[in-house]
Amino acid sequence: MDSREYAFEGTAPDVHGYAHVSREATVVGDVTVEANANVWPGAVLRGDVGPVRVGRQSAVGDNATVHVSAIGEKVMVGHGAVLNDATVEDGALVGFNSTVSDATIGSGSIVAMGTVVPPGYEVPPESFVRGMPASVTPLSETAIDPEAVFEAFNSGDYANLAERHENLFAPTDARDE
Repeated sequence: MDSREYAFEGTAPDVHGYAHVSREATVVGDVTVEANANVWPGAVLRGDVGPVRVGRQSAVGDNATVHVSAIGEKVMVGHGAVLNDATVEDGALVGFNSTVSDATIGSGSIVAMGTVVPPGYEVPPESFVRGMPASVTPLSETAIDPEAVFEAFNSGDYANLAERHENLFAPTDARDE
């Protein structure tokens, strides 16, 4: 158990052996992190009043908060994002500092940085979501190249980067040098 993993009322997190959860992340209760997923420093995944699921090959960025939510496969959750009672379907991207509360983000959709997706939203697959509150446009009606967005967001390949981080966080004390 490298990260701060805590059981809650008898339910402990289930982190796959091939997942990377940073030692600086906090994982509480009914949380499942599937194979090749990664959770970065400062992220909090809290499955206390319901489950949290992080699908295969998904990434939960630094300082993201995920409470009672389902994250599909190959999903990117940006730094500082907040997911509360949210469903993010396969292949979607939730941008930095976005908030998704009691809503569904359809597969292959892109939620722009800083977007607020309020309760009750059902974002269709392959949509571009932006604004406060969110407005939705089909990706096909935008000049956005989803593959370029995902490439920019995921440059450096998070799975490989997670492997390189495995031994990086050994405690050090600069005073001993």
